[in-house]
Amino acid sequence: MADPIRYELQDGIATVTMDDGKANVMSVRMLKALDAALDQTLADKAVLVLTGRERMFSGGFDLSVFQSDKQELLAMLTAGARLTERVLAHPLPVVAACSGHAVAMGVFLMLCADVRIGIDEGARTHINEVQNGMVLPRFAIEVSRHRLAPEHLNRALLLATPHAPQQALAAGFFDSLVAPAALADAARAEAVRLQKLHAGAFAATKALLHQRTLNALHAGIAQDLADWSKAFGTTA
Repeated sequence: MADPIRYELQDGIATVTMDDGKANVMSVRMLKALDAALDQTLADKAVLVLTGRERMFSGGFDLSVFQSDKQELLAMLTAGARLTERVLAHPLPVVAACSGHAVAMGVFLMLCADVRIGIDEGARTHINEVQNGMVLPRFAIEVSRHRLAPEHLNRALLLATPHAPQQALAAGFFDSLVAPAALADAARAEAVRLQKLHAGAFAATKALLHQRTLNALHAGIAQDLADWSKAFGTTA
């Protein structure tokens, strides 16, 4: 089975491309691969550019797991929640180059990046849990609250409103939009700019800037895990 990600290191920039051949779902396998990629960026002391296959960043958690093994479901949800915390706390710069649709867990992962670049056409950003009869977990709410403009939270989370590119930019999902053909170059240019920042000052300031959110996120994940374990009758 092919690896769901590609890790490419060039001039101190690690480009991690998610590509499972379909919707880049956040399966246990994908989440473990992304976690390992974070380890590798630390070893390489590299700025991370996280992107997806053409027209698809990530379709979110693997929905087939919700209908199958409860232990795998708990492992998937746990890995997803913990990955958001890890990316938000990552001491090296992270650029999300959102190559297409971002849905649910794909959105929450993207929101943890330091810089988020989207494409200006043909992409949908959608937190669709309520539409699908699911209660948003605490970790997802905390990550969204951290990034989105307050006046857009209700529309994005509670009303499950899909956002076209310009709407997503206004809401705070993205810092900027570029043409699809320009995305890779724009992301690399941003990564080069971030390389010029003082690494120690960046890491320390990032930790201080995100401290309140990380504290809330950590507590929220602990409660999410307790709720999931109770609901599924198993433990992580």
